[in-house]
Amino acid sequence: MTNTRLVLLGPPGAGKGTQAARLAEHLGVPAISTGDIFRRNVADRTELGQLAQKYMDAGEYVPDEVTNKMVAGRLAEPDAVDGFLLDGYPRTAAQVSELDSMLAGRGLTHVIELTADTDEVVQRLLNRAREQGRADDTESVIRRRLEVYAEQTAPLVDVYAERGLLVQVDGMGPVDEVTERLTAALA
Repeated sequence: MTNTRLVLLGPPGAGKGTQAARLAEHLGVPAISTGDIFRRNVADRTELGQLAQKYMDAGEYVPDEVTNKMVAGRLAEPDAVDGFLLDGYPRTAAQVSELDSMLAGRGLTHVIELTADTDEVVQRLLNRAREQGRADDTESVIRRRLEVYAEQTAPLVDVYAERGLLVQVDGMGPVDEVTERLTAALA
């Protein structure tokens, strides 16, 4: 399904990364994760990456100006011309407007929100932190990330619902079942 331009929303720990990779493969488009873009810029010690690191360490969102520049650069790469799946962007109303500008009238084809239980998400992220040695996933930082999501990102659900693009999919349960729900939502 080339020419699919999809945004995957959901709180941290809802399984977006796992499902984005599976769904992108199913659709034949690249999965573009802002987390991956941030980590690549941090690892390469770019100016934007060093700035982003300061916010990520505190569990805060990276400012729109920095994020928008990173995403615009990634969407301009050849593999994203015929479609993409965005995971982790947009996260604010201002980013929605910026993404609309980046797409220059092509617009999104789908927006899916993965829904998840907050306590389950906290446990998932704490388990991931232990397994992967992720210092950024302490319980206090996780809970702060969920608060920031609720404050800044959850309102995007209303924006995309008003545009008739939003589909909500239960992100809880076995990975394969969630993938089946997602592919059914796009059919």
